Amino acid sequence: MRGMNSSVRRWSWWVMWSLLAATSRAETTAAQAEIAARVEARLDAFHAAAAGAQFEAYFSCFTSDGVFIGTDATERWTVEQFKVYAKRAFDAGRGWTYVPTERHVVAAPDGTHASFDELLQNAKLGLCRGTGVLRLVEGEWKVAQYVLTIPIPNALAGEVVKRIREEG
Repeated sequence: MRGMNSSVRRWSWWVMWSLLAATSRAETTAAQAEIAARVEARLDAFHAAAAGAQFEAYFSCFTSDGVFIGTDATERWTVEQFKVYAKRAFDAGRGWTYVPTERHVVAAPDGTHASFDELLQNAKLGLCRGTGVLRLVEGEWKVAQYVLTIPIPNALAGEVVKRIREEG
């Protein structure tokens, strides 16, 4: 860059920096897209195993210290606690079917965690929402936390809260 005036040198450095930054962003975006695809595949397998009452396949989707939080305020289960609950249903051939209709995955910058939220359809409960965190464990994405909720339209929230207070 010898012989260039200072404004041209600054412009040249800016162009080089911009190209490097753009390359880095593209690599990050590609890596995040790869993570999102793997996380989505794990979540699809998770839901398929539940629908098929496949006990081993379902629980292999969790980390050993995973947690499932259900729709009732009392439903916060470790994997071991959740296995006890699910085993009776799965042994009887009754799983639960939640069909994802929309999903968003965000990979952590370190590439070892990802969060998600998804809208789901269920025959009994209707529209549900699943949220949670997956962690990369020995090369596999595993559910560290899954939270199932029933979204309540704002117009109904007051009445639902009133009913919950009356029950509790």
